[in-house]
Amino acid sequence: MDILLIAGLWLDGTAWDEVVPELTALGHRPVPVPLPGQGDGDLSATLDDQLAAVLAAVDAAPGRPLVVGHSAACSLAWLAADARPEKVAKVALVGGFPAPDGRAYADAFPIEDGFMPFPGWGPFEGPDADDLDEAARERFASAAVPVPEAVARGTVRLTDERRFDVPVLLVCPEFGPAQAKEWIADGESPELARVAHLDYVDLDSGHWPMTTRPRALARLLAEAAATEEQGVNAGD
Repeated sequence: MDILLIAGLWLDGTAWDEVVPELTALGHRPVPVPLPGQGDGDLSATLDDQLAAVLAAVDAAPGRPLVVGHSAACSLAWLAADARPEKVAKVALVGGFPAPDGRAYADAFPIEDGFMPFPGWGPFEGPDADDLDEAARERFASAAVPVPEAVARGTVRLTDERRFDVPVLLVCPEFGPAQAKEWIADGESPELARVAHLDYVDLDSGHWPMTTRPRALARLLAEAAATEEQGVNAGD
């Protein structure tokens, strides 16, 4: 199965470099999705441009892909399910929750001169970054790509109720499944509250498991893809 990998804020496609060979070895075709404005020098990129890039990857897949979103990009993965509910086999959300319709894509950090720069490690101290050593933090910060304001402040627009029939796997790294279920029950994720087929899986890591637990993350994603393939074959 094609597994489309969408990186979160400040990351380009190289964020998945250690996950890709693991998924390939497990029999899948991983495809890191290049996002306009995150690593390509497109200073005018918008959220719509990023969604168009994700949908192009979905449309190019020979079958129905697993779409993986990390952190803020969970919203991009969910937007893909909304735009292509018949084409997306499953969505995997890693360390994040999709924004509801009408909400800004990512408005939690300051904008400076038209961009959202990496804010430093202060906002992420604790479970998010506890498993990143000093060298890893320095590598991340030095490679971080400022996100164009038109991406970060873009408005999420969801229109197709069929998205709720797309199976979802919520990968829980810096938080656990029990905590995620509690948040959803408390109304903090109205989108996931309406998903018909929602599964949870725990991953003992911080917020960036593609860096600290790439092999474990790859196994979880491969299992999610294999489960979906088995379901499709059973339906045939």
